Parts: sequence; C-alpha cells; structure tokens
Amino acid sequence: MFTVREIAASLQAEAEGDLDLTVLRAAEPQDAGPDDLAMAMAPKYAESLDEGSARVALVWEGADWQAMGLQAAIFAPRPRLAMGGITRLLDPGQGFGTGIHPSAVVDPTAELGEGVCVGPLAVIAAGARIGAGSVIGPQCHIGADVTLGKNAQLRESVSIGARATIGDRFRAQPGARVGGDGFSYVTPEVSGVETARKTMGDQGESKAQSWLRIHSLGAVDIGDDVELGSNCTIDNGTIRNTVIGNGSKLDNLVHVGHNTRVGRDCLLCGQTGISGSVDIGNNVVLGGQTGVADNLFIGDGVIAGGGTKILSNVPAGRVVMGYPAVKMETHTEMYKGQRRLGRLMRDIEALKKAVFK
Repeated sequence: MFTVREIAASLQAEAEGDLDLTVLRAAEPQDAGPDDLAMAMAPKYAESLDEGSARVALVWEGADWQAMGLQAAIFAPRPRLAMGGITRLLDPGQGFGTGIHPSAVVDPTAELGEGVCVGPLAVIAAGARIGAGSVIGPQCHIGADVTLGKNAQLRESVSIGARATIGDRFRAQPGARVGGDGFSYVTPEVSGVETARKTMGDQGESKAQSWLRIHSLGAVDIGDDVELGSNCTIDNGTIRNTVIGNGSKLDNLVHVGHNTRVGRDCLLCGQTGISGSVDIGNNVVLGGQTGVADNLFIGDGVIAGGGTKILSNVPAGRVVMGYPAVKMETHTEMYKGQRRLGRLMRDIEALKKAVFK
C-alpha cells in the first residue's frame, strides 16, 4: 500500500489533490476501484474512467483531472516510463520465500552470497558461485562452475549450463535455457549443403553421409542487466564463448546460436532466431520472428521489422524489412509494386487487344 505522495515521489513526478489517498493496485480505467491507481495516461483512456470508480489516476501533463471526477492525479510526461516505475513499485513478486528450501540440492563446494534464496527442488552444482541477494526459483539448475552476479532473479525451471558467466541483476523467465550445446555438425566428405551454398544451385548426385558432432568447448558470457524471456535459448560457443552484452533483453522463444555476439542494450523480440557466429552491434532491435543467417555482421543501431529475414551484412543505422531484408523504404516500394501487378497485367491485356485490332 502506497500513498499518492509516495508514488509521485518514486516517479519524480508532479501530483495534485489529496496526496494521502492510498493505492493498493494499478488498474485500467474501466476496471479501477476506489483503492486502485487508474492508468489513464491519454485522453482515449480517460474516457472510460466513468465505467470504474477510481479516485486517483496517472494522467498526461495538463489533464483536467478534477473534471474527470478524481480526488487526486499524478502527471506523467512520459507515460510508459512512468508505467515502468509504477509496476516496479507495485510488483508483489512470486512469493518464493527466503532461505534455502530443504528439498534443494546445493553442492558443498558451491558459494552462495549473503541473502541468496534457493527454491524447492533447485540444484546448484559444484563450484557454482551465486551473488548476494539472488533468488533461484523452484526446479532451477545451476551448472558446475557457473558464476552468477548479485541480485539475480531466476523464475521457475531456469537452467544454466556449466561454466557460464553472468553479471549482476540478471533476470530469467520460466524455462529459459543458457548453455546448451551448439547445433554444429560436419560430414566426413563435402556435403550437399556445402555444395548448395557454394554453387547456389541443385547439388546433383551426392553421397549419403551421417552427421558428426562438433562439441561445444566454449560457454556463455552474459553481462549486467540482461533479461531472458520464457523458453529463450542461448547456445554455448564452439571454441570461443557466446556473448550477450550489458542491458540486452531477449523475449520469449528467442534463440541465439553458438559463437554469436550480441552487443549492449539490444532488443530481440519474440521468436527471433539467430544462427551461429553472428556479430550484432549495440542498440540493435530485431522485431518478432526475425531470422538471421550465420556468419553475418549487423551494425550498431540497426532496426529490423517483424518477420524480416537477414541473409547478408547490415550496415550501422539501417532500418530493414522483408525476405530477404532490404531497406524499409525499398521494401515498401516493392510491396506497392506487387499490389499493382494485377492492374498492370490487365492494362497489358487491354493494350494487346487494341494492337491486334
């Protein structure tokens, strides 16, 4: 429970009205009750305040909150930034409890910092080092010689493979997997895949061969303030480590292949798949279902629209879209051209008839 004054102070925001009103939850305007903070951050949202019974709301700068029937208001110059602060303040957590659960298995050689919590059925292997204040959720697995920084938050069923190194304030959602072996195989003789890549054509006759495994000798290095979504997977490197830079966020079902390096403050959205040995710069945003072929370079500040398939290097600052990826404006013109093809063919048929006559 927080007062309006306390919430405004935490956001460094202006507030007016009865600042001693208390708030238990955040709610959408139409659902907000008298103990809720209504998230009416734009006029279109405020229109539904009458459907609820909120006394206080988060509103835009200059909003006439009294005309909305409110008793107090908090003003948000940047609404989504304010929402981030409010959700952090009001987050009730997962209720995992404190201390080490009796059913957890912690190797005697593992080192746990002050205040580490380990949930039911979690396993922490030999030589692992867990930073102070970290929470290891139920059924998590921390492999041998893993280093995990301070204040990590691991939800249920997260696994971290041997020798991974992870910085401070790491967050992983349920089912995230760090440090699986890379998808790396070779055939005794040149394979049909290698021939196709070289010739860009049919492989012709080829000898059937079995795939031989290339083991992953590398591990995974993850910086500070990184977050992984549910069922996100990051493979070990083959020789060098796979790297995720400080501040990068990976959504649900994102896959990062072996040897790939992701820079600082990147955003990889849901179902993005990155092949092996890709070098991604800083502040790169890859929209949902983006695919990246192996051994490519993506420069700083690149943005890829959802569903983009990147098959060649992308220079810094470029915005791309499509399959294969091209500049967004080029893709838009190509799409417009496709839409015109039907009309164009009809015009050609009409012209042919006129000429024949």
